[in-house]
Amino acid sequence: MSDDVLFDTVTLPNLTLDNRAGLAPMTRVSATADGRATEEMARYYAKFADGGFSFLVTEGVYTDDTYSQGYLNQPGLVTEDHVEAWTQVTDAVHDTDTPIFAQLMHAGAQTQGNPYTDDGDTIAPSAVQPNGEKSEAYGGSGEYAVPREATHDDLDEARAGFVAAAENAAEAGFDGVEIHSANGYFLNEFLSADANRRDDEYGGDPEDRVRYPAEVVAAVAEAVPDEFVVGVRVSQTKVTDDSYEWPEGEDAAEVFFRELSAAGADYVHTVDANAAGPTFGADGPSLAEAAGTYATDDTVIVANGGLGGPDAARTAVESGADLFTLGTSALANPDWPARVAAGDDLDEFDPAHFLAPKATISDHEVPAETQPADD
Repeated sequence: MSDDVLFDTVTLPNLTLDNRAGLAPMTRVSATADGRATEEMARYYAKFADGGFSFLVTEGVYTDDTYSQGYLNQPGLVTEDHVEAWTQVTDAVHDTDTPIFAQLMHAGAQTQGNPYTDDGDTIAPSAVQPNGEKSEAYGGSGEYAVPREATHDDLDEARAGFVAAAENAAEAGFDGVEIHSANGYFLNEFLSADANRRDDEYGGDPEDRVRYPAEVVAAVAEAVPDEFVVGVRVSQTKVTDDSYEWPEGEDAAEVFFRELSAAGADYVHTVDANAAGPTFGADGPSLAEAAGTYATDDTVIVANGGLGGPDAARTAVESGADLFTLGTSALANPDWPARVAAGDDLDEFDPAHFLAPKATISDHEVPAETQPADD
């Protein structure tokens, strides 16, 4: 398969990836009640490394013991117990020499369950209630609360939480972190003009809306070792609004990708329903193409969305993405890279078999424990 663009070697800082396919972050709510990763999670993530994915990004991991947690049974990177629990995951994945990045997430207004706060106590850039209702698949029900507008002290605390969680990720053996600024969560809310109605330095035009997320990226990049990868995930759309677009269109994309990459992001991970198709007008660039155009030189571009078919993935790469990630296609085909390399057929994703009725990791998704060989 040496002539297949999907299996080219790609370099991230101090990491050499032997193909372009990565595991996308997916919410699974399978940690313990106090946020510890489990042995089942270790086997779950290890199977994707065994299947040939060149890098893995975890589900969103909460970053502080106040407002960041978004779901009950979400894993955290806040306490020493969290760090110790994650080491079993990183060790299992590293057994195949595969790098793994922790996605650091603050839920903002899209919180569905947080035992650290009073029920309904959430923060966001502005007091704007998210559309829609919470998802039963993630343990929520009913409407989202109207968040409280975050004060500058809140923002300082949240930024410090991202930094501490990144330092804990390094201690737990992760190879990097991905800062979640997509899908309508806290940092993405700053980018979104409808959710961010602030009149201070963090609200207004795109240059001001990106300021706080860029500060978080810069603070994390400054705190971690040089060889530790720092990525950032960006989308227009949200969990609660899959049609949202930045009102400034590609002009906003130019500012956001320039500033986030300049702040210290080694890679930008774009998320769109159809990552291989145009985003800004019928003839405009995809979100990943825009990131490649406007991010600083040497920033690696990762595309996500609708790329489960190898031809779609090739189109995204040929349009400028350096890497791509798979979500539901990886669930259906945890050995997707190995299958594609061998020319084997891929299984279709069956929603009834995964992520339903709850998003917890199902027994059939966890390989049996390897038994030691007899002497």
